[in-house]
Amino acid sequence: MHLHILGICGTFMGGVAAIARAAGHTVTGCDANVYPPMSDQLRALGIDLIEGYGANQADLKADVFVVGNVVTRGNPLMEAILERGLPYTSGPQWLADNVLRDKWVLAVAGTHGKTTTSAMLAWILDDARLRPGFLIGGVPQNFEVSARLTDSPFFVIEADEYDTAFFDKRSKFVHYRPRTAILNNLEYDHADIFPDLAAIETQFHHLLRTVPGNGLIVANGREASLERVFERGLWTPVERFGSSGGWTAGEADVQGSFDVFFNSARQGRVNWELLGEHNRMNALAAIAAARHAGVPAAAAIDALSRFENVKRRMEIRGAVHGITVYDDFAHHPTAIATTVEGLRAKVGRARILAVLEPRSNTMKLGVMKAQLPASLSDADQVYCYGATLGWDAAEVLAPLGAKARVFDNLDKLVSQLLQDTRPGDHVLMMSNGGFGGIHAKLLDTLRHHYHEDIVLTPMHRYGGYA
Repeated sequence: MHLHILGICGTFMGGVAAIARAAGHTVTGCDANVYPPMSDQLRALGIDLIEGYGANQADLKADVFVVGNVVTRGNPLMEAILERGLPYTSGPQWLADNVLRDKWVLAVAGTHGKTTTSAMLAWILDDARLRPGFLIGGVPQNFEVSARLTDSPFFVIEADEYDTAFFDKRSKFVHYRPRTAILNNLEYDHADIFPDLAAIETQFHHLLRTVPGNGLIVANGREASLERVFERGLWTPVERFGSSGGWTAGEADVQGSFDVFFNSARQGRVNWELLGEHNRMNALAAIAAARHAGVPAAAAIDALSRFENVKRRMEIRGAVHGITVYDDFAHHPTAIATTVEGLRAKVGRARILAVLEPRSNTMKLGVMKAQLPASLSDADQVYCYGATLGWDAAEVLAPLGAKARVFDNLDKLVSQLLQDTRPGDHVLMMSNGGFGGIHAKLLDTLRHHYHEDIVLTPMHRYGGYA
C-alpha cells in the first residue's frame, strides 16, 4: 500500500509514517515546514518528503492519503483530493485499522504526563522482554525513537484528547480502543477546540465507552473531574493511584527514590533520580498498567530504576562558566509550576531564571494567563517571549514585580540573559516548540563571552511534567 501523509513532520504523524514503513508500506509525505530533526529521521527510513501542499501531489497515485489535523479546508492538496474523490483517512483511523486492531493497546491519556508515563510503561514492558510497539509524543532516552512496530501483542500509545482531523472532531484517543487505559489527570486545555472542561470530560467518557469489561482503567484518584466522568457510566474495573485504597507512593528521599504501596501493602522501592510528586504519580500509573499486562509490580519497580526519561523533559542542554541551561516542554500553568518546583527541589537556594514562550493555542488565546504569575513564583527571575501573543504579557506578569520582564525580540532576550546570569545559575527554558533555537544561542553567547567550551553534562533524569 502507498500512503501519502499530509502533515508528516508532526510528532504523531511522523510516528505513523515510521510505523507504516516498518509494516512494509510505501510512504511519502508533505508538510509546510520540512526541517530537521523529523525530516532527517523520515528520510533515513526511506520516506520521500515534499515541501508544501501542492495540488499536483494528488497525481502520486497513492492508495490512501492520510490527513493530519494541521490540514484544513482550503488546503490546495486537500481540495484536490476532495474534488477528485480520492481515498483519505485520518492518522488515528489508519493506525486503528491497520496496526492496533489485533493488539493489546495500552493507552495513556490526561492533560499532563502522557509522554513521560507512556515512556515509563513502554520501558517496563520492554524490560520484561515483552517487546511492545509504541507511539509516543516525545523521544524516550531508553529507545531513542518515538515510534516502533514489533510483532508483540502489546502496543503503548500516547492518547491525545485533541481532535482527529478537520472531518472528524472526535478526540484522537477514541480510535484506539484500549484494553488498558491510564487517565493521568484532567484539566482544561486546548481552548481552541474545547469551550470548557465539561466538553473535554465528554470526550474522556467516549474513551471509557470503548474499554472492554475485562480491561482496566488506571485513574488518578485525586481528580474530581475524572470522578465526574465515571459518574456518567462505567463498565470496566478501575484501579486508582495517588489515593487510599489503591496505588500510593511514600515520601521521596533527597535523590528521589520512594516506596510503592498497593492497598497499603509495600510492593518495593523505586530507586531513581527523578524528582517531583508528578513523576511519582506517573510511575504509579505505569506500574499499575504494566501489572495488568502481566508484569509483576516488583519487576516494574525494578525496571524504573533504569528509566532514562524523555528528551526535552528537564534536559540539560549544556553549561558554561557554571551556568546551566535546561530545555523543558512545559507550557500549561500546572506543568510550568511543577517543573519549576522540581528544579527548585534539585538546586536548593541557587538562582533559577525561568524563560517562557507561551506558544500553545490555549496560551496564545490567553485562557490560562491569569494562572501564570503563580506558576512562576518560585523562580528568581522570569523572562517571557511574547512576540506572538494576543494579550499583554507585561500586564499579566505584573504581580511578579521587577523580577519579570517581557521581550518581543529573541536576540534582545538572549542579550539580557547574558547580562543577568552568573556562575551557579540555572536557566530553565520552557516551550512546546523550538523556541527559535534559544538554547543554542544562549550557550554560544555565553561561550564567546567567557571564552569557554560548552560542557555537555549527562542529562539529569528528574524530568518535567509532560
